[in-house]
Amino acid sequence: MEWLILDNTPDPTPFPLMVLGVLLAFSCGLLLSWVYIVTHSGLSYSRSFASSLIVIPVVVTLVMMVMANNLITAFGLMAVFAMVRFRNILRDTLDTSHILGVIVVGMACGTQKYSTAILAAMVTTAIMLFLWWTSYGTRQRYDTIINLRWERPLMELADLTRLLRLHGQRIECTSQRQAAEDGAIDLSYRLLLRDPSRMDQLLSELRPVPGVSRLSGLKAQDESEA
Repeated sequence: MEWLILDNTPDPTPFPLMVLGVLLAFSCGLLLSWVYIVTHSGLSYSRSFASSLIVIPVVVTLVMMVMANNLITAFGLMAVFAMVRFRNILRDTLDTSHILGVIVVGMACGTQKYSTAILAAMVTTAIMLFLWWTSYGTRQRYDTIINLRWERPLMELADLTRLLRLHGQRIECTSQRQAAEDGAIDLSYRLLLRDPSRMDQLLSELRPVPGVSRLSGLKAQDESEA
C-alpha cells in the first residue's frame, strides 16, 4: 500500500500533512461561510455561494498540493482553467466548485499523485453530500407574514404585541400605514414562529382581539436563491 500513502514523485507530500491541510481549509471555509450567512443583508443572499465558500478553499488547497512548486504543472493548470472558461460559462458558483474538484482529481492522476487524487475525490464528495444532506446555507429569519387593520390607538397595541410574542420567537413590524377613510392603521408583521404548524391557531386567537380586522396570514419565502 506504499503507492497509496506516498505520491510517486521525487518530493512527495506527507499524507498526514495533506489531511491536516484539507481539514484546516474546511474549517476556515466553514467559519467564513458562517460569517457570510450571519452578516449578509439585502436581497442578493445566495445559499449556493455560502456553500461554495466551504468547497473552494478545500479545492484550492488540493490544487496547491498538485502543483507542489512545479512551474510546468502551474502552467498546465492555467491552460486547463482557460479551456474550461472558454468553453463554458458557469452561472452557479457551486458548479464551479464541482469543476475545480474534478480538475484537481484529473491533474493529480496525471502527475502520479494518486493519494492526492483519492483524497480529493473522497473529500469533495463528502463535503458535497454534507452540504446537500444538511441543506447548509438555507436561511429563513421569518416564516410568517401577518397583515391586519388596527382600529384602536397605537398606544393600545399591547394586547396584540403580547399575543404575537406568545407565538413568535422573533417579531418585526415591517409596515405601518394609516388608512385615509377611517383613521385605522394597516400593520404588517414578520414572525419566526415557535411552532410553524400553529399558524392557524395564532390567526384564530388574533381575530377576537378588539380592534383587529382584515386579518390575513401567509408563509414567508426562503431568502436563498437556490
